[in-house]
Amino acid sequence: MAIFRQLSLGTKATLAAVTVFVSMIASRSFLAESLELRAWRWLLRLQLALFVNSLMLIGSLYIWRSTVSNLCHSPAAESTCFQLWKVVVVAFLALAHSSFFTMFFLVAEEPYLFSLVAYSCLGAYIIMLFFLCILSGMEQACQLLAWRSGRVMGSLEKTRKLVLRPALAVGVTAVLSVAGILNAAQPPAVKTVEVPIHQLPTSMNNLKIVLLSDIHLGPTVGRTKMEMFVRMVNVLEPDVTVIVGDLSDSEASVLRTAVAPLDQLHSRLGVYFVTGNHEYYTSDVSNWFALLESLHVRPLHNENVKISATRAQRGGGGSGGGSEDKDWICLAGVDDIEADILHYSGHGMDLDKALEGCSPDHTIILLAHQPLAAKRALQARPDINLILSGHTHAGQIFPLNVAAYLLNPFFAGLYQLAQATFVYVSPGTAYYGIPMRLGSRAEITELILRRAP
Repeated sequence: MAIFRQLSLGTKATLAAVTVFVSMIASRSFLAESLELRAWRWLLRLQLALFVNSLMLIGSLYIWRSTVSNLCHSPAAESTCFQLWKVVVVAFLALAHSSFFTMFFLVAEEPYLFSLVAYSCLGAYIIMLFFLCILSGMEQACQLLAWRSGRVMGSLEKTRKLVLRPALAVGVTAVLSVAGILNAAQPPAVKTVEVPIHQLPTSMNNLKIVLLSDIHLGPTVGRTKMEMFVRMVNVLEPDVTVIVGDLSDSEASVLRTAVAPLDQLHSRLGVYFVTGNHEYYTSDVSNWFALLESLHVRPLHNENVKISATRAQRGGGGSGGGSEDKDWICLAGVDDIEADILHYSGHGMDLDKALEGCSPDHTIILLAHQPLAAKRALQARPDINLILSGHTHAGQIFPLNVAAYLLNPFFAGLYQLAQATFVYVSPGTAYYGIPMRLGSRAEITELILRRAP
């Protein structure tokens, strides 16, 4: 215990994060089967919130040291303004840390103001931490150059630099945060994309598919935004509407009224849904499936439908799917790959089952939430014509864009992998938690399928 007291706060925070991470692995291995589902759901969320907050403590200590502790020896340290500044920084960090806990208590039909403020602070926290690190690196480089040139930095110059770095970081953070909030508050852009399909039946030329993804109903996205999305989709008059995962961040019973506007979607050949990783984080997938079906949204749980120019019917079986009409396309959906990682009972990506009855002689369109799942699907079945994914949010906010680009085989937009193979990754229709978008724009995608010669 004496040794633990002597450790730095940063080291203690790191140990706390490691401890929580180990507890997550242990509970998944030994408690997942024995705990009641609701208790397991709460335990998993609590562990995730504690793990993220433990990691954030390291960043918070760095922000506090850069914006407060390093200035305590300046002449202004005893002023009233500086005391107020310390209160502001404490409140800012506390709100950022509290954001993940709003998932437990503050999810309703419409977002609570506290949730919006807390998640906005989280976004600003990420931006500020990044720029403080960048400015610190630049400062170290300048000091190295000064040392190599033999120039000695005076105490006044050091004090100015100590003040300048946090001032610049705070200023940049404030500007970018406001820009990000205003960008995210706009309606999603409607993007029209034409996709040439070689095997598309003549009767289905110009088939219109509207793609939604990553709506994330929860602490900061509610019914009002959902109503707006439905209105925008209906204006497009789609033949088919698909939602490729991460529709929700909480239980179906909590968000029943928030998701209700989906019942007003008008799509001639149906509305279809596949799970994303966040559906499995709710541990409430069965209830979500039942709720969506009551709203005339059909979940594709490792299954497919045969869609012709006039109707859609359940797939499976032989290559004709039991239909006399040979002019059809196969629309298939797979469970998110996170279900395998979480060992979610009865769920997991099963491509063979999803494509049962979908022959290479017909157009195959696959809904798979994560780009990594799209890559795996094409490795197993290169005859798939088009895969629709989401998940990346196009990074949502800077600097997370860079990480999202590096961690996913497909980032955002349309990718042509072969003459007759395409992947489209949606940047998301809303946002996850943080009500900001920097370097990305929310999108509703209108895909027009053209028969290629």
